[in-house]
Amino acid sequence: MEGAEVYKPFMKTKTNKSVDFKYNLQVYWSFLRPYGFLIALLVFIVLAKEVARLTDKFLFKIIIDQGTLYATDALPRGIFITVLSTVAGAYLLTTLGKSAGNWMQIHLINKIDSSIMLDMKQRFFNHLVHLSHNFHITHKTGSLIARLGRGAGAMERMTDFIGFNIFPLILQLIVVSTTLLYFDKTTGIVITSTTIVFVAYTLYIQKLEKPANDAYNKAEDIEKANIGDILTNIDSIKYYGKESYINRKYTDLAEASRKCMIKFWDYGRWRDAGHNLILALGTFLVIITPIKQFLAGNITVGTLVLIYTAYLDLFGNIYGFSYGIRGFYRSMTDFNDLFQYGKIHNEIEDKPNAKNIHIPEGSVLFNAIDFNYGKRKLFKKFTLEIAKNEKVALVGHSGSGKSTLIKLLYRLYDVDKGSIVIDNQDIRNCRQESVRSELSIVPQECVLFDDTIYNNILFSNPSAKREDVMQAIKFAQLDRIINEFPNKEDTIVGQRGIKLSGGEKQRVSIARAILANKKILVLDEATSSLDSQTEHDIQRDLQKLLENRTSIIIAHRLSTIMRADKIVVLDKGKIVQIGAHRELIKKPGLYKQLWNLQKGGYIGE
Repeated sequence: MEGAEVYKPFMKTKTNKSVDFKYNLQVYWSFLRPYGFLIALLVFIVLAKEVARLTDKFLFKIIIDQGTLYATDALPRGIFITVLSTVAGAYLLTTLGKSAGNWMQIHLINKIDSSIMLDMKQRFFNHLVHLSHNFHITHKTGSLIARLGRGAGAMERMTDFIGFNIFPLILQLIVVSTTLLYFDKTTGIVITSTTIVFVAYTLYIQKLEKPANDAYNKAEDIEKANIGDILTNIDSIKYYGKESYINRKYTDLAEASRKCMIKFWDYGRWRDAGHNLILALGTFLVIITPIKQFLAGNITVGTLVLIYTAYLDLFGNIYGFSYGIRGFYRSMTDFNDLFQYGKIHNEIEDKPNAKNIHIPEGSVLFNAIDFNYGKRKLFKKFTLEIAKNEKVALVGHSGSGKSTLIKLLYRLYDVDKGSIVIDNQDIRNCRQESVRSELSIVPQECVLFDDTIYNNILFSNPSAKREDVMQAIKFAQLDRIINEFPNKEDTIVGQRGIKLSGGEKQRVSIARAILANKKILVLDEATSSLDSQTEHDIQRDLQKLLENRTSIIIAHRLSTIMRADKIVVLDKGKIVQIGAHRELIKKPGLYKQLWNLQKGGYIGE
């Protein structure tokens, strides 16, 4: 589909489009905004902590200056002892304050981190789940998982960068610069200028590094998406003995990721070299400038020590900012990969006043519908009426429109013209989730969650009582099967139900449909992949399930639909025949041709 992101197996990496900093920061701020009070409290705590850090140096200045006076007998011993006692008390209080500040800073950042990460995961997981069927068939699951995980990590890095790097550096620079400008204006300007040049160089290197970061993320996405695809198809790999072939393909992917990663990491050399040069020049000037002031008698030894210790203390936050800004750009790239999904709107939108649908009868009307699948015109003024409790079978070659009708009924797509009406309710006027929740389906392949048999059945009706679930299990004749399992209904079925046979999975699917207890039931080639004996047994169970329900049955094996009330024969989106089995096999046409070909056999896809 147009605009869809499609990954091809083992495709080469390409650089992502430019990072939208403004949009990403707006989205990030939308998560941060509800915690404004905590952020304000964090700023206050960090400011108090930076003042306390400089207070240590100021106390040290007092000791040196007063000690110098005492050493020259300019200060009486008693007064000097009093000064030392006062400084010791102040230092103790300052130390306790810094410890409490550190504790509160980490506590607040952890609280903000965990909260916005949860908010982000909930918002985007919910958004991705509700995106259209077309979105999910054109995006690799592994890539979505990777981006959601990286987005959560980026939220933590960004908040840590703000709380541990930006706030401390800005506030410390303000406190230190203001203080040093008071004692020595020239030195204050030198320290401020050194910090600004250091930060500017860091931002410049990050700008150069960004395309490499984009390429690395893209390579990682492709690698993880293909890993998911490979592991999902592990049976095919083993059946064809292609383990070594796939390993070579994966090695190419991993090598592509490694090359992108090395190119990304290599920028660190230029960053470190530039930082060392800037700080070396800045330190030289910071050493020379206050010494000249000291020799001129403009500042004391204590002030000299205050300047040097404050400058060295600033080093930590400067370097912290340097590494934090790298995390900032990485977060922006990771945000970009995830937040762009937020710009994708669901192709199937509910109307503002959409209501929940209620289906007491189960009549269905496809009323003069038009539908184009991409550029392919499939239905034109297509009309089909299905009465309450009627069992209708859809038959035809692949591409005739059988499965598409079901997708339209489920509002996985919306019709271009006409309407689909259930119990006199146009489904486009109803919430799509409510439409789907009022239908029930037994698909050709029952894909199960990696959970227990019991929970997989309960999925269709989470509020059902245990006795209802067990009754559904018995109805589907699943009880005699699971009684042979050590853990009975609490048996874990494995990913996609891999631990169960095809027949066992179909019985789980039937039990799930029974528990859902909906008025309209869809059987989408529910037995086509089963052996004859299993198919015979399950068909018998399905006949019970169809009682007192409106049923739409897609089948390639015509022998499975002989009891249908009405058989609709489709060809290229048009109804070419309609009637009961006994009527249709007596008339020339597509149905009779298919029946003669099969004689109870199977029409291949």
